[in-house]
Amino acid sequence: MSGLAAGTGVDAGALRLAHEPLPVDEVLSGTPTTGTQALASLGDVEIGVWEMTPGTATDTEVDEVFVVLSGHATITFDDPSLPDLTVGPGAVVRLAEGQRTTWTVTETLRKIYIA
Repeated sequence: MSGLAAGTGVDAGALRLAHEPLPVDEVLSGTPTTGTQALASLGDVEIGVWEMTPGTATDTEVDEVFVVLSGHATITFDDPSLPDLTVGPGAVVRLAEGQRTTWTVTETLRKIYIA
């Protein structure tokens, strides 16, 4: 899919995503994979679907807001140090560029991101 045209839609929960393993230096446990699909751009903002299978991995975040569609995870904020977030369907989260996080996914997590 190259993106949504105006006046069209897609079932983001059923969208097939091509998964790839995470870089070895980011994986702390398990064998998590991720898949992503950009859906649209509005100016400099991208909207898409992202998914991660169970496991634990580190990440350096981009500026984004996301809504969890399915699955469960705990996000630990390594830098800056903030309280952990446990997320599941319906959770809305704001991340800031450069935050270093650890994601522990216990059930494949799918989210809509706006970044």
